[in-house]
Amino acid sequence: MEAWTPPSGPPKGPPPSRDIFAIMGEEAVFRMCRDFYVRLGASEIGHMFPADLEAASQKLACLLVGLFGGPPLFQSRYGPPALRARHLPFAIDQRARRVWLQCFEDTLEGADVTYGFPPAHLAAFRGFLSEFSAWMVNREG
Repeated sequence: MEAWTPPSGPPKGPPPSRDIFAIMGEEAVFRMCRDFYVRLGASEIGHMFPADLEAASQKLACLLVGLFGGPPLFQSRYGPPALRARHLPFAIDQRARRVWLQCFEDTLEGADVTYGFPPAHLAAFRGFLSEFSAWMVNREG
């Protein structure tokens, strides 16, 4: 089956603020991603993720550390992100996207206290997640 391409195209909005890492630090980013993957694993799309959720959460954390202004951990450990290509083997439709976003939204609830996520950057990060997840959709429906 050929992958569907969202008509909106790749994300057009700005990436997350590079000031986030200086405020949160690496450990908090990794903890946030671990908590997010626990939610994903328990969700209706949990079957789409590898059994080793810890390893999967570390990949996301590595990506976010770099996006948030820290060192490029993802590139140094895994190579170029090429995220859409990496996700093509998985059937991602709008429903799966909504579940993924809700799991992230639940993780971000109280993230300023739990992870030290700077409140001034939460809205923009949520916007980034929305655009990013729209680009990962590869099946109509």
